[in-house]
Amino acid sequence: MTIATSTKTPINWVNIAFFAALHIGALFALLPSNFSWAAVGVGLFLYWVTGGLGITLGFHRLVTHRSFQTPKWLEYFLVFCGTLACQGGPFEWIGMHRIHHLYSDQDLDPHDSKKGFWWSHLGWMLHEAPAQEMVPRFIKDIADDPVYQFFQNNMIWIQVALGVVLLLLGGWPFVIWGIFVRVVAVYHCTWLVNSATHKFGYRSHESGDDSTNCWWVALLVFGEGWHNNHHAYQYSARHGLQWWEFDLTWLTIRFLQMLGLATNVKLATKEQ
Repeated sequence: MTIATSTKTPINWVNIAFFAALHIGALFALLPSNFSWAAVGVGLFLYWVTGGLGITLGFHRLVTHRSFQTPKWLEYFLVFCGTLACQGGPFEWIGMHRIHHLYSDQDLDPHDSKKGFWWSHLGWMLHEAPAQEMVPRFIKDIADDPVYQFFQNNMIWIQVALGVVLLLLGGWPFVIWGIFVRVVAVYHCTWLVNSATHKFGYRSHESGDDSTNCWWVALLVFGEGWHNNHHAYQYSARHGLQWWEFDLTWLTIRFLQMLGLATNVKLATKEQ
């Protein structure tokens, strides 16, 4: 397996220190004093809020691809949830993902899977990303929004505020499981979409890249594992196109649609 090395781009020591601190913090969950079922429940709930509602529904299907529309207040709430995932602010995440789709598995793809599993999963973030300079060109629709700007500029402080709330509610076990364990879990499960779903699984469509449909990633990340389907029909709000391709985020969109909170829902047609 080939991986990109530091000879290509300089090492990003800030990201390395940040990721290391979060992973070390998550290890404190192994101490008996930091375990409680309530704390685990908080971690799982926030995993869904930040990974499911925030990253998958908000950052990805709603804002990045505009596969449906919501009232502005709901859009802001979902983007807030995505910011809590601590995967960079909305400008970085959305811009990088749009670049990924335009150059999927090519040199300009920030996490080009042809450079190896490790690179596409995590390695690309441990180096300075040349694509970062391209981001402003890909976020012109949201760059001037003051709410997006607030989330972008205050991602860490928003996370700290959540940590203070959890500390007051349940002490350090809530902080360990609700912040550190949850953030690390959402990280790796989200990153599997960049790595595993360009390596494992099956291909239903010719999408011009190495994207695959991987059922176990789909279960972990609320339907995002049907990645080949998504790359073939990027605009579609539904990623699981076959009856056996369970897509929890699509069911969430359908629920919002029933409530009148999701409109202009875009789908791949049967003919396509």
